[in-house]
Parts: sequence; structure tokens; C-alpha cells
Amino acid sequence: MARPSSTLADEDGPPEDVEVRVPAVPRAVVTMRTVAADLAARAEFTLDAVADLRMAVDEACSSLVPLARPDTKLTCTFILDEERITVTATVLTPGPERLPTDSFGWRILTTLADDVRMLSSTGDPFRLALRLSVRRLGTELS
Repeated sequence: MARPSSTLADEDGPPEDVEVRVPAVPRAVVTMRTVAADLAARAEFTLDAVADLRMAVDEACSSLVPLARPDTKLTCTFILDEERITVTATVLTPGPERLPTDSFGWRILTTLADDVRMLSSTGDPFRLALRLSVRRLGTELS
């Protein structure tokens, strides 16, 4: 869901916040990867930053999908600002799940993104999320 723009001049650029929900199945990951790349390109990120974001979103979503409860959704929230794009990918899980931080996939995520965090909630339902951000090349890390 995109937040409505307050002026006509803003309509040419990407929306500030976008949320996309797809079935939590491997074939749906391509949708998230495509949305991420499109938003970054429309926000005039460099080609390298767009490619890094696309691969990071692919890895994050591909890591979460196998842990998802059957018949649930993979949700990605994309937040754009002047310096970065932040993506939070979330699934409902059957129990308290965590991704291994010593895996090759985690290494890929931390190499491609400027910041990666695993978020989880306990209770019913259990949620597992990965939040990552990729900054525009040429901006300082804060």
C-alpha cells in the first residue's frame, strides 16, 4: 500500500512507504525482488545500489519463506528516505524461529546491505522479520 502523495509534483517519484504481501512460497520471492529494484531505480539509486538491494531482498525473503507457517503471507515493507531504502520482510512462523547468523546467507545479507537486523516476536502468532537498509551510494553511514 502506498501512502497518498500530497502534491502533484511528488507523484512522479516513488512513494515513501510501500507494503507488499504475497504467499510465503519460493516462487513469490521474485515479486519482492522486482518491487525493491523498481522502487530504488525510481528513487534514482545508482545501478550498484539497486543491484545490491535486489540481491539482499532476494536473500532475506528466500531465508524467511522456508520458516513460514503454511498458507501465510510474506510481507515486505519498503520505506524510502533521502539517504536509504529500508526493507522489512516478515513471515508468521509455527514457533520461535531464528536464522543462523553464521550461515553463508547471513554473510551475503551483511555484505550487500548497510544494516541487517533480525526481529522476532513471541506469542501467538510468532513472527520473524529481517530488516535491512541500503543507502544511496555517496551518502554517509549514520
